[in-house]
Amino acid sequence: MKRFFFIFFIMSILMTSFAVPAFANGKEGTITTKEQQQMINVAHRGASAHAPENTMAAFQKGVEMKADYIEIDVQMTADGKLVVIHDTTVNRTTNGTGAVGEWTLEEIRTLDAGSWFSEEFTGEKIPTFEEVLDAFRGKVGILIELKSPALYPGIEKKVADALKERNMDLANNEKIIIQSFNHESMQRSKKLLPAIPHGVLAGMSWRDVTDEQLAEFATYADYFNPNQNIVTPELVDRVHTIEMQMMPYTSRSQGQADRLFQLGVDGIITDYPEHVYDHPVKNN
Repeated sequence: MKRFFFIFFIMSILMTSFAVPAFANGKEGTITTKEQQQMINVAHRGASAHAPENTMAAFQKGVEMKADYIEIDVQMTADGKLVVIHDTTVNRTTNGTGAVGEWTLEEIRTLDAGSWFSEEFTGEKIPTFEEVLDAFRGKVGILIELKSPALYPGIEKKVADALKERNMDLANNEKIIIQSFNHESMQRSKKLLPAIPHGVLAGMSWRDVTDEQLAEFATYADYFNPNQNIVTPELVDRVHTIEMQMMPYTSRSQGQADRLFQLGVDGIITDYPEHVYDHPVKNN
């Protein structure tokens, strides 16, 4: 009998560890393992806590860590080629200096985009958009951010053309999402790629977004992806009410990921994919 109660006690502890408090819809409850498995796991700039951001090494690490999506930032070179880099200058993440748009593709490919992170990644290159598509299509979803598109007139069409050439613009693809802080760019992109889900990124200035603004976003976007610091249960409910989804950015700690779980968001954009449990992509 003592053995029975001991086993029961241990099982109770283990079962408790698989649920965390939740406050979706403003009511306390629990998040089950099944609900956690439905959370979309987006590796921000690849698994950027583990490898230099926006490099093939970071994207491969995201795949190895079983992220559902890798998030990439797309810009354009002086000769009109699409490259994957976050900042509008190469200063921070390479051994070069100057604006991305001042370099030709041949020139920008000579830069070392890995040493700043660790000697282990010396020689990593700034990848092209097409290189990322060809390497990871069918292996992982790709969340494409158009970075500062106002600097690169026509970038929406170039991205659309690259996807269409690979038949990645189809309605049944379900593994490509395009987003930007530039909402006019997203309207242009949606017209070019009507079957591809689009998202509007929202910084801290959108803390008081109105229902009217959300309704306008919903006419061309499928995701409202805000800074995690402005996410509240009420905002999540409002976004879901108009049948949009939400994937906040950028979680950099287990505590931040846990909070977003509790708020009932649809996905988490994170530097640490390990903070989000392994799971299949959530069905829309």
